[in-house]
Amino acid sequence: MNNTENKSLLTKGDLKKCWLTWLFNNQACYNYERMMGTGFLHSMVPVARKLYKEDMEKQREALRRHTGFFNCEPCFASSIVGLTAAMEEQKAQGAEIDDDAVTSVKSGLMGPMSGIGDTVIQGVIVPLLLAFAIDLAKNGNVASPVIYSLIMVAVVFGISYTGFMMGYKKGSDAILKMLENGIVNKIISGANIMGCMVLGALVANYVSVSCGINIQQSADSVFSIQEQLFDAILPKVLPLLLTLGVYKLLQKGHSSIRVMLYIVAVGVIGGLTGILG
Repeated sequence: MNNTENKSLLTKGDLKKCWLTWLFNNQACYNYERMMGTGFLHSMVPVARKLYKEDMEKQREALRRHTGFFNCEPCFASSIVGLTAAMEEQKAQGAEIDDDAVTSVKSGLMGPMSGIGDTVIQGVIVPLLLAFAIDLAKNGNVASPVIYSLIMVAVVFGISYTGFMMGYKKGSDAILKMLENGIVNKIISGANIMGCMVLGALVANYVSVSCGINIQQSADSVFSIQEQLFDAILPKVLPLLLTLGVYKLLQKGHSSIRVMLYIVAVGVIGGLTGILG
């Protein structure tokens, strides 16, 4: 549904209020019954007040449409918020849009937008930025938390605002076109590849395991298994094996706390016996 046929009732300021309300309150009153439903309702308050200034009953009616369940990745969910604002505007202008249509659009887009958002934000952007900030911090840069926060804020604001305006101006047609023309699959596929690369880099840089076994070959010669075997043939193989072992345990249903205890036990035993360096 496009918002270009009739004169806009919502100003740019109204749209910014709607977007900012969602951005800062999307998980307000987060609960198991409605998840982010209350946050979505709150974001629609500026829209309802502007569209039905003098009619409190219509304001209540508009807001009741958004008291149901809603759960989506917050940044990419902004496009759904913008689309819903456009639908409310068209409904106020006399378009035949019933309550079920609004609910159906929201429900239908929650899953696909969450799939994109969780993959891109949680699977790629956050790990990349954290790896960058942690590396700076290890080198003594005390500004690394500030740098990470500023970049993350810029990314979140940029994606959220762009998605919101796309949903409002282009409507469901633009969102559905994006979902249907293969862009989503390409994004997810690229994000998965990037995620594997990030994970590999994190393992190589931040997982530290070494073999402490040395073999006395002669009075003046000691063979170090770590330096002369592993480092020469398969560098970082022990961190890789540890990571794969943890992954396998988690796949088998072991809790993260139990896996951490396993790692502590292996570390203590390996350190006391000299097997691990």
